[in-house]
Amino acid sequence: MKRKVAILGATGTVGQRFIQLLQNHPWFEIGVLAASERSADKKYREACNWILESEMPNDIGEMTVVNADVKSVEKAGNIDIVFSSLPANIANQVEEEFAKKYPVFSKASAHRLKEDVPLIIPEVNPDHLTLVSIQKKKRGWNGFISTDPNCSTIQLAITLKPLMVFGLKKVIVSTMQALSGAGYPGVASMDIIDNIVPYIPNEEEKIESETLKILGNFDGTKIRPINIKISASCNRVNVKDGHMECIFVELEKNPSIEEVKEAFKNFRGVPQKLKLPSAPDNPIIVREEPNRPQPRFDRDACKGMSIVVGRIQRDPALTIKYICLGHNTIRGAAGAALLSAEFATKKRYF
Repeated sequence: MKRKVAILGATGTVGQRFIQLLQNHPWFEIGVLAASERSADKKYREACNWILESEMPNDIGEMTVVNADVKSVEKAGNIDIVFSSLPANIANQVEEEFAKKYPVFSKASAHRLKEDVPLIIPEVNPDHLTLVSIQKKKRGWNGFISTDPNCSTIQLAITLKPLMVFGLKKVIVSTMQALSGAGYPGVASMDIIDNIVPYIPNEEEKIESETLKILGNFDGTKIRPINIKISASCNRVNVKDGHMECIFVELEKNPSIEEVKEAFKNFRGVPQKLKLPSAPDNPIIVREEPNRPQPRFDRDACKGMSIVVGRIQRDPALTIKYICLGHNTIRGAAGAALLSAEFATKKRYF
C-alpha cells in the first residue's frame, strides 16, 4: 500500500513540481493539498496558476485545497508524510506542529541550520539523518523535521563531495540562477530582460553556511561543520530553469584533471546502491565539450536529478575550476525532498 502524502504550499512553483513528480510514484501518492487561506476550499485548478509545461493532472485539479494547518489537513484525509514548500516565515511554526505527529520533509529555510535538524543530500551525508532520533527525543515528537538545502547549495555540495578525497581547503562560487528560483511571479520582466541582477536576498549566506553543515561530520550527538572557507556571489539571469555555477577550488593535494574527472564520474551514493525510485544512475555527469553544460540542453539530465559538470580545468590562482548545472526546481527542490523521503522510508526512519 502506498503512503499518503500532504503537500504544504501546493499551489506554488515547488508545490507543482511535487505534484508532477509524485504522479505514478511507486511508494507515495498525494492525499491532501494544502496552501494559504486564500486558496483553501477551492478546487486545485481554481486556486493554482499552473506554470509547468506538463498538463495539470485531472484528478489533482478536482481536489479541494485546504488550509495548511494540522487540523485542516487531518480533516481532509489520512496522511503518512508531509512535504513542505511553505515560505520560511510561515514554515517555522507550521512545520513544527506537523512534526509532532508526522515526518516532515521541508524545502523551507526556516529549520536548516538548527542544531537538531538534519540538512540532507542523500548521496552526500546520509548519516546525518540519524539526527532525527535526537530531535524526536529532545522535542518529544512522534515525527520529525528533515530539511533539504537551498537549490544552489545542493549542486555545489554534490560536486564538492567527491573532491573531499583530495582535501578541500577553499571554495569560491559564482552563480547564474534561473528565474524559477524566485517563484511566481518572481522577477519583474523590466528588471530581467536585457539584464543580470547581481543580488538574490540571503542566497550567498545560505550557500556559505549550509555547505559547511552538509559536508560536516556527525559525531553521534551533533554535526561539526567542515573547516573550509567558502565565498559565494549570486546572480539572477534570464533563464527559466537551471542554475549554473562557476566553481573554483583549492585542494590540499594536486590531482591531475583526469583524476578529478574520474572522481566525478565514479561518484555514487546510498540512493544509487539502494536503487531508490528518484535516484539518478549518475549523480554527476561529466561533459567533455568546451561549451557545456548549458541550461537548455543539460538541465533535464536523468529527469532533472543529475548535476552536469563541464570545463574542468586547472586554476592558476587555486587548484581546479569547473562549471556545474542543476535543475533548480527538480534536483534543487521537489526532487531533493522526494529522494530524502524515499531514503528515510527505505531506512525505516518512520
